[in-house]
Amino acid sequence: MQFELNTQTRAQQGSGASRRLRRANKVPGILYGGSAAPELIEFDHNELLLALGKEAFHSSLISLKRGDEAQTVLLRDVQMHAYKPLVLHVDFQRVDVTQVLHQKVPLHFINAELSPGIKLSDGVVSHAMTEIDVSCLPQDLPAFIEVDLQDLKAGQSLHVSQLVYPQGVKPVTHGNDDPLVVSIANKKTVVEKAEDEAAEGEAAPAAAPDA
Repeated sequence: MQFELNTQTRAQQGSGASRRLRRANKVPGILYGGSAAPELIEFDHNELLLALGKEAFHSSLISLKRGDEAQTVLLRDVQMHAYKPLVLHVDFQRVDVTQVLHQKVPLHFINAELSPGIKLSDGVVSHAMTEIDVSCLPQDLPAFIEVDLQDLKAGQSLHVSQLVYPQGVKPVTHGNDDPLVVSIANKKTVVEKAEDEAAEGEAAPAAAPDA
């Protein structure tokens, strides 16, 4: 999947220039990577905010259009206002379509309602990961990886090596690590664990009063 986003070159930098851009409903950003020098760019705030609201935008190739030119990039960082729907700054990295890249993509968990661990054992899905780091050529980058839970029984789990990846896509792991992705816990076990933790909290000695 590839998105398109319009951008323009910005001539000024600094906090004062950024504040003026935001008052004009623009968002300052930077474009870097590859053999070219970093560039100061700006975006229409509403167009960018709408794109950021789409999950796939954060892990997909983006075509930055500037006049008649276009560059293929990935979103690398976004700064948001603490409590307002306001984009403060964005970073994009140029992509070489001939080079393998590493990118985190979201995991989509499907068919939990068909899982024997849920249907027959009233189990609870426990997510250890919500995204995964993959390597691939840019044109093979998936918007997400599906994790099918339909065969999982209570007490069973899935690890990174057991997921199904699109052609040309490989998970990035370290050494012989095979991280846990998701498991189906027996509901009784979950309840007992919560009760044990609550009991431990109640049994903890109170802190001595200050002298």
